[in-house]
Amino acid sequence: MVLLIILVLVLVALALVSTYRLVMLRRGGTAAILRVLPARGGERWRHGVIRYDEDHLVFFKLSSLKLGADSVIRRRGIEIGERRGPQGDEYDIMTDGIAVIGVSDRDGDYELALDRAALTAFLSWVESRPSERARRLRGH
Repeated sequence: MVLLIILVLVLVALALVSTYRLVMLRRGGTAAILRVLPARGGERWRHGVIRYDEDHLVFFKLSSLKLGADSVIRRRGIEIGERRGPQGDEYDIMTDGIAVIGVSDRDGDYELALDRAALTAFLSWVESRPSERARRLRGH
């Protein structure tokens, strides 16, 4: 009987976490495909949703039960790498309308696959960040 109660509690907890994650994903954001580098070929790509705030881009994987964001890219110190189209077996999950862009911050290197509108929004978010000098003056 105790084992049955424990099993029911675990299932209820799993259902609550799944519901919370679904609510987090449905609150809005931009559809994206992200992978953490290093990776070879078309492996390690994850579908999800990105959201922007003033200092961070947060990525929520569709297939995760983690309560928070799966990846966080900090706006301060962000560097944009080369832009390319899908290659090889990446066409299994992407179309020609997708652009893959390299992104890095102090914590890691990523590739982000976005459609044209989402790429424009991302680049606008990056380019509109305050300069380091403006941040120092404001904090003074």
